[in-house]
Amino acid sequence: MRIIVTGSIAYDYLMSFPGSFQEHFLPDHLQRISLSFLVDTMEKRRGGCAPNIAYTLALLGERPAIMGAAGQDFGEYRSWLERYGIDTSLVRQIPDKFTASFFCNTDQQNNQIASFYTGAMAHAGELSFRDAGPCDLAIISPNDPGAMLRHAEECRELGIRYIYDPGQQCARAGGDELKAGIIGAAILICNDYEFELIRQKTGLGEGQVLEHCEALVVTRGEKGSVIYHDSRRLEVPAVPAVRETDPTGVGDAFRAGFMKGLAIGANHEVCGRLGSVAATYALEHLGGQSHMFTWQEFQERYARHFGAGAFAG
Repeated sequence: MRIIVTGSIAYDYLMSFPGSFQEHFLPDHLQRISLSFLVDTMEKRRGGCAPNIAYTLALLGERPAIMGAAGQDFGEYRSWLERYGIDTSLVRQIPDKFTASFFCNTDQQNNQIASFYTGAMAHAGELSFRDAGPCDLAIISPNDPGAMLRHAEECRELGIRYIYDPGQQCARAGGDELKAGIIGAAILICNDYEFELIRQKTGLGEGQVLEHCEALVVTRGEKGSVIYHDSRRLEVPAVPAVRETDPTGVGDAFRAGFMKGLAIGANHEVCGRLGSVAATYALEHLGGQSHMFTWQEFQERYARHFGAGAFAG
């Protein structure tokens, strides 16, 4: 199966604040906020939704292709991805721009305040599935809004099965834009907060989404995920972490695990379980591409939590 992952390509600047953000917001002064948080640590990591998803897919034995736009500083990042067997031939490098950058500050309760610099990502809409070659499964993850609209339209026209993952763009996109991605998607995947934004902006609840998609997947952090499919509501628990290090990239790892399930022909509940295991590996490490495991180790962890017979059902 040839999998194409579209989405942002970025560098992550990850900072940790030794306190709680909530303690510094004054309810009577929310109309004028001016805050600066002194952080303990900062790490620069390779990130972006597309490489994060592709990286975990590669650990799971797939050989995904990334389609996205990166900047003049992408050379080392490209080489690193290719060492893991990820196809970067569809990545366009923009010579006069920097790669998009994600600046994220996390407090002790895992609350996050973040900013995102678009950079070269603004050119992602110049890339086309029509030039990408065969594709059996695609995911449209957070990216330049125009690129997301174009890629969803192309997938529908070309008959490519795709997952629509609006993610952080739910806050920016209008209802019509979100509907344009949802209608025709095989699966809509988002977290519970994002789904409430989708519901408010589009008027589509769970039932209405299923009129257009075969499944709706809503992740809920430590509460696991809920999968709506064929008038059924399936709850999939989260897998306990050995240690909770950093939530950055956890959702991307979940998506990779879910896509691995689709690639091997598993049903949606098993796909969700695979996503839960993958997400926990990411949670235990800093950034979205620091975790490591073999396919054998992954299956053993899956079996310990969900029982022997791993991918049956």
